[in-house]
Amino acid sequence: MKLPVEFVEKMKSILKDQYEDFEKSLNEDRYYGLRVNTLKISKEDFLKICPFDLEPIKWTKDGFYYKKNESPGKNPYYYAGLYYIQEPSAMLPGNVIDAKKGERILDLCAAPGGKSAQILAGLDGEGLLVSNDINFKRVKALVKNVELMGAKNVVVTNDSPENLSKYFFEYFDKILIDAPCSGEGMFRKDDLAIRSFSKYKNEECSKLQIEILRQAHKMLRKGGKIVYSTCTFDPIENEMVIDKFVKEHSEYKILKIDKIDGIESAMKEFCDNSEIENAVRLWPHKLKGEGHFVALLQKGKADEKHIVFNDESVEYVNLTKKQIEVFEEFVKENLTINLTGIFELKGNSLYKIPRGLPNLDGLKIAKHGWYIGDIKNNRFEPSNSLIVSLKKDDIRNVVSFSYNSDELIRYLKGETLIRENKNNGYAGILLDGITLGLAKQQDYILKNLYPKGWRKIN
Repeated sequence: MKLPVEFVEKMKSILKDQYEDFEKSLNEDRYYGLRVNTLKISKEDFLKICPFDLEPIKWTKDGFYYKKNESPGKNPYYYAGLYYIQEPSAMLPGNVIDAKKGERILDLCAAPGGKSAQILAGLDGEGLLVSNDINFKRVKALVKNVELMGAKNVVVTNDSPENLSKYFFEYFDKILIDAPCSGEGMFRKDDLAIRSFSKYKNEECSKLQIEILRQAHKMLRKGGKIVYSTCTFDPIENEMVIDKFVKEHSEYKILKIDKIDGIESAMKEFCDNSEIENAVRLWPHKLKGEGHFVALLQKGKADEKHIVFNDESVEYVNLTKKQIEVFEEFVKENLTINLTGIFELKGNSLYKIPRGLPNLDGLKIAKHGWYIGDIKNNRFEPSNSLIVSLKKDDIRNVVSFSYNSDELIRYLKGETLIRENKNNGYAGILLDGITLGLAKQQDYILKNLYPKGWRKIN
C-alpha cells in the first residue's frame, strides 16, 4: 500500500516505535463483519440457520466476523433484513450508545445506516430514533436500510445539524455523532480514502466536528449522553476536538468506555483533560478491525426524563372519512392485528407518526415515520415497509418460500410467479417464516411488489 508521505511522517511522530507494526497491519487483509438484526430474528435463532463461518466480535453483543470468501450481501437472508453488513470497528459506537426501550435518540450523521440499525435494535420498537444525514444522495440509502431492517419508530431527516437544533431543543436522551472526518482509519478498507487524503484536511474537519458537537449540545437533555466517533487517526480530529468542546461546555464529563479485545485508551499527551483516557482508540495493529476513535460524554446531572407516550389509541390526520374507511377495511381484511397510533397522510403516502414529535414544518424529511402505504383514488395500497415490519402471524394471507427454492430467487429478482392455488388479494411473502416482502395475487398469478431498488441482481 502506497501511503501519502505527509501521513507517514505524522503517524511516525504519533506512534514512534509502534509505527512499523502499524504500517505492516495496513498491508494485511482487512476484516469483515455483520451484525444480526434482532428486530427480525434473535441472535440464537440466526446462528441456527446461518450459512457462514462466524466468529464473535467481542466489543458488540450481536456482531460477528465472517470470512473474506463469503458473500453475505448476495444471500437471501440479507434481503430479509436478518443482518447488516458492517466493518467491525464501526460497531463500537452503536454499542457504546446502548439504546434502551423508550429513549429518544438522534443519529446525526447517519448514512448509510449501520449505526441507526444498531440503535433501532436496542430500542426494540419503543421510543424514537431520528436518523439524519445532510447529503441528499446518501439519505436514500439510509431510508432503504432502516426499512429493510423492519423499523417502525424512525424518522429520517435530510438537514443540517444547525437547522435540526431549532426543532429539537433539549429533546434527546442520547445523540450519536459519527462525525465527517479525514477517513485515515479506512485506508486498508478503501483505496478511495487514500486517494482523498489531500482533499479532507484535518484542521478543516476539526472545525466542522466542533460545530456539530455544539449543535448536538443544544438538542441534548440534561443528563443525556453524546457518543462522538471518527474513523481517523489524527488527534486534531479526536482528542483535541473533545478537549475543546468540554472546555467550552464544562458541564460535560467524559465517561469510561470498556477496553475490550485490544481497544486502548485515547492519547492523553494530546489533551490536558485527564478524563480523555476514558475515551478509546481502535488501532488496526492492535485488534481485528480498522482505525476508530470513540468518546462518551454526559451532560451534567440527569433531569426529569421525557414522557413515554401511550400508543393504544388511533388518530387520523389529513384523511377524509372515505380514506379512513378504505384503510381500516384493508387492515381488517389483511391483518390479524389492530394498528394504533397517529396516522397522517403526506401527499398520497400514509405514515404512522411517532408520538411526542415537535412540529417539524420546514424541516427536510425523507421518511416521516413508519411508511404504511399509499392512498390513491380512495384505494389503499400497502407498502413493502409495512409488511417487513410485521411478524408472519400478523398477516392473514402469506406465501412462504424456502431458503433454497427457485421461487425465492425469482421473487427477489422481481419476477411474476405462477401459483398452484387460486387466490385474490395481497399476500405477505415469507422466507422460511420471516417477512420478506409483498405481492398481490390474482387467480393463479402472483404479481411481484418487491421494490425495484431492493431486488437481487446477481
